[in-house]
Amino acid sequence: MADHSIQGKVVLIAGGAKNLGGLIARDLAAHGAKAVVIHYNSDATRADAEATVAAVKAAGAEALALQANLTTAAAVGKLFADAVDAFGRPDIAINTVGKVLKKPIVEISEAEYDEMSAVNAKTAFFFLKEAGRHVNDDGKICTLVTSLLGAYTPFYAAYEGTKAPVEHFTRAASKEFGVRGISVTAVGPGPMDTPFFYPAEGVEAVAYHKTAAALSPFSKTGLTDIEDVVPFIRFLVSEGWWITGQTVLINGGYTTK
Repeated sequence: MADHSIQGKVVLIAGGAKNLGGLIARDLAAHGAKAVVIHYNSDATRADAEATVAAVKAAGAEALALQANLTTAAAVGKLFADAVDAFGRPDIAINTVGKVLKKPIVEISEAEYDEMSAVNAKTAFFFLKEAGRHVNDDGKICTLVTSLLGAYTPFYAAYEGTKAPVEHFTRAASKEFGVRGISVTAVGPGPMDTPFFYPAEGVEAVAYHKTAAALSPFSKTGLTDIEDVVPFIRFLVSEGWWITGQTVLINGGYTTK
């Protein structure tokens, strides 16, 4: 029978330097991961990646930080190849990479659309492709999307629109990889209390989001806290393997589908 624990597993996290990705790295190391590969995008997050590597090692796991812009298939392929060279084939692959744009459709340039599509959809597709090629049998794959996939709202067309394909990628991948015992899921948090959230929102919008979820009054920020998301991701990439092909919205009742 397959082992669905975290203990002794090799983990690859795209966007694993800080915020939710960094906390996932620390959490899985604390729960017995053997090694964690932490991807980061640019020099601006190098220090965060190094801090996460240090925290993972302090928790008893091996760790390595790898820098790459994952908006090309070649870069994603190299990330997986370098991870395999360092620690062997991963058992768990998690993609937290994403970019937000809040803007009316009529103001979005072609360059902005292309960048959103590359970061949110293209990266996710080729991450799933390389995960399917490299993750061990009985492995787990999880991609971060957004709870806006369950929303009826203006101004986020380029964001939620370029995250929406990941649901279809996830379903297809779960069918294709399921014959090897691999589960494939997507997780859509609500607006999270991280630096990723605030630059896209004005003061009034932030105030709205902090009251929009059914459970907002019981959150320390009113928003989705990354500490509330991590246990669900840990579950999906371990004992929750029987959930596959699904998008799970983790948002305290911010949106539903």
